[in-house]
Amino acid sequence: MTLKGKSVVITGAGRGIGREIALLMAKQGARVVVNDYGGSAAGLGGEKTPADEVVNEIRKGGGEAVANYESVATMAGGQAIVKTAVDAFGRVDVVVNNAGILRDRMIFNMSEEEWDAVIDTHLKGTFAVTRAAAPLMREQKWGRFINMTSTSGLIGNVGQANYAAAKLGIFGLTKVTALDMARYNVTANCISPFAWTRMIGTIPTETEAQKARVEKVKQMSPAHIAPMAAFLASDAAKDITGQVFGVRGKEIMLFGHERPIMRVHHADGWTPERIAEIFPGTLQHHLVPLVTSGQYFNYDPLV
Repeated sequence: MTLKGKSVVITGAGRGIGREIALLMAKQGARVVVNDYGGSAAGLGGEKTPADEVVNEIRKGGGEAVANYESVATMAGGQAIVKTAVDAFGRVDVVVNNAGILRDRMIFNMSEEEWDAVIDTHLKGTFAVTRAAAPLMREQKWGRFINMTSTSGLIGNVGQANYAAAKLGIFGLTKVTALDMARYNVTANCISPFAWTRMIGTIPTETEAQKARVEKVKQMSPAHIAPMAAFLASDAAKDITGQVFGVRGKEIMLFGHERPIMRVHHADGWTPERIAEIFPGTLQHHLVPLVTSGQYFNYDPLV
């Protein structure tokens, strides 16, 4: 399996998961646009060093790479990122939407700026780069979109309303991208990664349980995520689209999608009183427990 000659755009590729994906895809023969704004985990500041370092590492290994420093949070930024690939390599075959920031806050304290910053980077950023690349993939009738979601959105997590909304929104965006682009031999899938990165490093360690969880997550390298991304970018994954894969250490999971799990019908229609009467013996038995993503995956990692 190889990505030889493929033109790949990876956002947020200066560090962590994005960096590992860029390095592996380059080893697989891809020509890589290393996009990174160079900001902090909160999206503040900006420098060229992270992207440049990854580009230099790829080139030292004999690969082809160019840097891009645009923010994904605007449509102009998305266009500029994709243009970098076209200018350097003549086309764009694969887009990995990985860029992200955190502005954690409880829902009753979250500011509009904290909401907008995270939604713009994750959800709008994924759309901006996808929108720029989709017409080119449609024309060439080949392409791959690989988007990063999170269990914070798929399951939920305390203090991350902005991040969870963005990440679940990315799942919906991916599903529709997969539907819209299917006839053009273009796939779209999500990865829900578990790995120790700068962003994960911001989670609290105030209690012994929190400290123990952090120690577990530290065993999960960002390098574990890269093989799944490289596989989804390849010809071997041509029939895989609209899916969510969790990668946790040396473990890969396939997530289920929301589907009706039980139905009730009343010939005369429903009133609040009828619902209250029938609910305990029917729908209530199938309610999904409310847990955080940390609790949902509270078992020893397979590393």
